[in-house]
Amino acid sequence: MNDITFTSINGSKKVISSSAIDAFKAQLAGSVYPAGEPGYQEARSLWNAMIDKQPAMVVNCSGTADVVACVKFARENNLLTCVKGGGHNIAGLASADGALMINLSPMKSVSVNASGRTAKVGAGCTLRNVDHETQAYGMAVPLGINSTTGIAGLTLGGGFGWLSRSYGLTADNLLSAEVVTADGKITQAGEGGEADLLWALQGGGGNFGIVTSFTFRLHPVGPQVLAGLIIHPFKDAPKVFRYYNSFVSNADDKLTCWCVLRKAPPLPFLPQDVHGKEVFVIAAIYAGGIKEGEKALEPLRKFGQPIADVIGTVPFEGWQQSLDPLLTPGFRNYWKSHNFVTLSDELMDTLLDYTTKLPSPHSEIFLGQLGGQINRLSPDATAYPHRDANFVMNIHARWQDKPEDDRCAEWARKLFDATAKYSTGGVYVNFISEGEQLVSSAFGKNMEKLSRLKAKYDPDNFFRTNQNIKPKA
Repeated sequence: MNDITFTSINGSKKVISSSAIDAFKAQLAGSVYPAGEPGYQEARSLWNAMIDKQPAMVVNCSGTADVVACVKFARENNLLTCVKGGGHNIAGLASADGALMINLSPMKSVSVNASGRTAKVGAGCTLRNVDHETQAYGMAVPLGINSTTGIAGLTLGGGFGWLSRSYGLTADNLLSAEVVTADGKITQAGEGGEADLLWALQGGGGNFGIVTSFTFRLHPVGPQVLAGLIIHPFKDAPKVFRYYNSFVSNADDKLTCWCVLRKAPPLPFLPQDVHGKEVFVIAAIYAGGIKEGEKALEPLRKFGQPIADVIGTVPFEGWQQSLDPLLTPGFRNYWKSHNFVTLSDELMDTLLDYTTKLPSPHSEIFLGQLGGQINRLSPDATAYPHRDANFVMNIHARWQDKPEDDRCAEWARKLFDATAKYSTGGVYVNFISEGEQLVSSAFGKNMEKLSRLKAKYDPDNFFRTNQNIKPKA
């Protein structure tokens, strides 16, 4: 192996000799991929094709011992370090030019304790890995909506999805975690370990260490649930949007209804003349009995004249994967986000107007319904502070070709600016494509405590390739 040039933590170049690299490799059970060698491209790959950074070397870690060795090697040599779990982070923070990339994706173990209703999950797991194991026992962790998302980034940012109104955020269900801290030591957060570290991991991002395993609380869900889509023609969107807003304001916690404004994809249950035209989509799930769910959803299903109503009894694991075809890797993505307490008429009109200006067939505006169990915790119960939000908006610009970058991103920025006055001022940390100034909006009033804990667990800001919290002096 040749000498390798890294970027140091202060931005300068640092050459590591081949003999030092060989000695480092000898400590590892996992694989090492220097830039340019076979396997490197796959190891460094990320979900968002806009991000094309070139780490100097990628280490595919097989377990905690490899993570410890990577942190110690990086500290000894003052190397810029980045951490990849599922590689889904929209801003591409799992990668950095010239860095040592610590790739956790091989660490995919899931162990279910059915009697204790807990699951211990490796940091490289995707949502699909977790659902596959927990659904065998008729239980689930409240996760996100795209099964290829990494469990680590989702949890550390808060994590919301179809079950969150019933059972809280992913982070709210985190009982404990094994963490490799910036000094290369293995630490337990929660369950007899560091309680303040667990608090910071529940929404504070990757600022405090590398989590190698998560232990979650499980809830009885499935294996069959009532879920599906109701799709309305765009000409009816103003009245359907307002009815949706009224309907969800009185929904019980087991019912979650999201709405999506986009061009209709070529789904087999949609008439061909609708494909490529703007539509108003309601995605719904009832996390309880099928008969109760049918009764709860009946008014929504009877309203208006939808193009399609494909709500029915489906496997929960399958529902968790239902949006995957619209979120495949290899596309260019740019996101913006706001939180809302209410959906005013003016806000809804603005969203409908921008739907007529979608920059690509793959772009969309979605509103995720929050509230319920999420908002029963106080804003300082975890690092995630947004316990007042009843809706979160993701402005999702998505396209294929690089020449379209400016036009598509500009659409997202303009919509973000046009809707800011209706928002709480808070943003979801996992939806930030860019903008260091938005980090304080993501952490809100918990920022000061997080800064103090950053100083405790990472005083040198070793973990800095993230939505970064500076250590408080």
